[in-house]
Amino acid sequence: MHHPKEGEFITIKSYKHDGSLHRTWRDTMVLKTSDQSIIGCNDHTLVTESDGRRWVTREPALLYYHKHYWFNIVTMIRQKGVSYYCNLASPYVLDDEALKYIDYDLDIKVFPDGEKRLLDVDEYELHRKRMSYPNEIDHILKENVKILVSWINEEKGPFSKEYVDLWYERYCQLSHQKNNK
Repeated sequence: MHHPKEGEFITIKSYKHDGSLHRTWRDTMVLKTSDQSIIGCNDHTLVTESDGRRWVTREPALLYYHKHYWFNIVTMIRQKGVSYYCNLASPYVLDDEALKYIDYDLDIKVFPDGEKRLLDVDEYELHRKRMSYPNEIDHILKENVKILVSWINEEKGPFSKEYVDLWYERYCQLSHQKNNK
C-alpha cells in the first residue's frame, strides 16, 4: 500500500490475538507518515465495536503508531488538560483497507496531573490464557510497558507539550483547508 498523504483519511482496525475484529475507527486524518510511523488525528469520529455498538469520540485525539514498538498512543486533548491512553499492541500494518494492529488488552492511562495507571491486567491474564498468547509475546509486551513508562517519565515524543502543540495545530490547519474547499 502507498503511504497515505498528509490530510488524507484512513480507517483504523484493531483485532484480538485470535484474529477477531475488536474495534474500528472511521475517518482518521493523517498528519504525518514515514517508513516507521504514522501520526493522525480523530475528532468526533465514528467508532464501531465488535458487537456492532457504535459511538462517536468526544474530543480531538492525536494518534501515534509505530512499526517497531508494541504500543500505540492516543493523546486526548480536553478542556481540563491533555490525557493519554496507551494501548499495548502489535506494531501496525497498513493495507488498502486500513491501518491494523492486534490489541493486547493492557493499557496505560496518563491523567493531566501526570498520574499513571496500568489498566486491564485481569483482562490481559484472561485473554492470555484463553487465546494462548506465546511466552515471547508476554515478554515483548512487558518490555514495551517499561519503554512506554520511560517515554512518559521523560516526556518523550507524544508525551511532550511541543509534540501535542505542533500536531494539534497542524490538524487545525488541515481541517480549516478542507472546510474551505
